[in-house]
Amino acid sequence: MTMVCLNDFEEYAKQHLSKATWDYYEAGANDCCTRDDNLLAYKRIRLRPRILRDVSINDTRTSVLGMEISFPVGIAPTAFHCLAWHEGELATARATEAVNTCYIASTYSTCSVEEIAAAAPNGYRWFQLYLYRHRKLSEQIVRRVEALGYKALVLTVDVPYTGKRRNDIRNQFKLPPHLKVKNFEGMFQEQAGSPEEYGIPANTLDPSISWKDVCWLQSLSRLPIIIKGILTKEDAELAVEHGVQGIIVSNHGGRQLDGGPATIDCLPEIVDAVQGRVEVYMDGGIRTGNDVLKAIALGAKCVFIGRPAIWGLAYKGEEGVREILQILHDEFRLSMALSGCRNVAEINRNLIQFSRL
Repeated sequence: MTMVCLNDFEEYAKQHLSKATWDYYEAGANDCCTRDDNLLAYKRIRLRPRILRDVSINDTRTSVLGMEISFPVGIAPTAFHCLAWHEGELATARATEAVNTCYIASTYSTCSVEEIAAAAPNGYRWFQLYLYRHRKLSEQIVRRVEALGYKALVLTVDVPYTGKRRNDIRNQFKLPPHLKVKNFEGMFQEQAGSPEEYGIPANTLDPSISWKDVCWLQSLSRLPIIIKGILTKEDAELAVEHGVQGIIVSNHGGRQLDGGPATIDCLPEIVDAVQGRVEVYMDGGIRTGNDVLKAIALGAKCVFIGRPAIWGLAYKGEEGVREILQILHDEFRLSMALSGCRNVAEINRNLIQFSRL
């Protein structure tokens, strides 16, 4: 089968992953309204192409936190890659290194931060961080990733509690015995046998997390801090006031609060609020190069893909993730050219109109 677009990889993954694994990756919270609207929102946005612009040469390169990447698409933090492919996050890290873009490694990886760094020693990596009731757990992993050369901490702030994912409850989803949340291997031995939630003891996440914890992280590490999970201009302004270096506009793939807005719909007000003081990124619903173009036009510096990376892994491991990224790169380049944009700097809000339908 020739894989032409990301939907082809999705269909392959649906047919070849176990039902419980597929349900886990595809899950949204409750009725999945927000998950689905992440996709539908792009269809409400139209492009206003410019013509006769000499697009014989166009350049997709951009930068994030001062690091040049090949095009403005990176890999979002997603858990348990070994459920989709035996090499898991190692394959993902090698693919993003080969394509020269950014990989945000998840706290809930089935390979450790050390293994990921060794697999792709020249890759550009950030680390996605949760804060736990036992702060030492978070502190230890921050020390590890800083020593390993990860370039930023991506503090995920929209999970004081885990959203209700109905199929995971129906399936009684658990990691199979041969897989572990490798970053915490051996750390919960005293809680062996206690109820688990996604591979670690239940009630480990700290619901008291607040803005003061951003200051605590800044005291702990010199790494740039990016806040993931902001959906309003009010919180974007607070993030700037607290000295973070970036914001990822994200609703956790629709897996947390159902009924919240699509991320692409939140993007313009957040970009306007921060006024260039920090970089703004986005995840949720990116499936085509056209989607990437729309997000960049609305002010995102870079977008991140979650589920499509899993589909690529399920298809052919590292090669599958590279194919996903290459398809998005080629589609983005073509969409740029057909819209009259010769480089990323020429993409702006004049390219966008919102559908009245």
